[in-house]
Amino acid sequence: MAENGERLRRTMMFVPGNNPGMIKDAGIYGADSIMFDLEDSVSLAEKDSARNLVYEALKSIDYGDAELVVRTNGLDTDFFEADVKMMVKAGIDVIRIPKTESAAMVEEMESLVADAEKEFGIPVGTTHLMAAIESAEGVMNVLEIAKASDRMIGIALSAEDYTTDLKTHRYPNGLELRFARNMILNAARAAGIAAFDTVYTDVDNVKGFLAETEYIHELGYDGKSVINPRQIPLVNQVYAPSEDEIKNAENVLAAIEKARKAGSGVISMNGQMVDRPVALRAERVMKLAKASGLIDKEGHYIGK
Repeated sequence: MAENGERLRRTMMFVPGNNPGMIKDAGIYGADSIMFDLEDSVSLAEKDSARNLVYEALKSIDYGDAELVVRTNGLDTDFFEADVKMMVKAGIDVIRIPKTESAAMVEEMESLVADAEKEFGIPVGTTHLMAAIESAEGVMNVLEIAKASDRMIGIALSAEDYTTDLKTHRYPNGLELRFARNMILNAARAAGIAAFDTVYTDVDNVKGFLAETEYIHELGYDGKSVINPRQIPLVNQVYAPSEDEIKNAENVLAAIEKARKAGSGVISMNGQMVDRPVALRAERVMKLAKASGLIDKEGHYIGK
């Protein structure tokens, strides 16, 4: 299965595909991933024009280092094939499959993406996939979905449709999402891909947003979907490592380098063995520290 690689995915910002202003400015807010939405945020009458608008933006606007994602219309709609072909042609990084409920849906998307890559002279395998889990069936099948394709980079919880399917709604304590969040996270980790949490729609409730973000960070989620640029620095604040975490990571990586130079296969720090999980955690801490501006070019803590 696909690996997370070097990319951090703390924030995935939703951008309506029919909003020229938001599409134009989406790259200035510092989101790790930008997700252009051709589905729920676009009315039936605007589907074709939104697709064209996003296509032209992808071909003409520089979004910097952000990962570019598009949420197409569903596989059961008349817009699905046109969405996929035009987005592949535009060079999108990732296609997000809405309302994913089975591995077969991923495989259908993969087949169409591969055909589009061949049609437009793009190396097969270039375009990645992610799946939105929005129903009880999707949650119960999430492991097979996560492992359905080597193109998969992540799976995401979409809570509004999911809670409707459960015949409940969103609550401030999030208890209605606990099972789904844990299923999605564990499936992602078993498949070696990223896990994204759902949006928090009350953009003026900073306290509630921070509490939910801290919770999903503690669970182990790679990041959170956001609907407003003001939420991006709040997520980054939660995901920024502490001074102690950074300095410990520095020491771990220094011990690894010392062992490498000595030609030793045994790595120790303060009399204790440094095993692979410890090394991987240290590497991620330093990536987060760099993204948060907390270390210098040599990897030393400089604070805020």
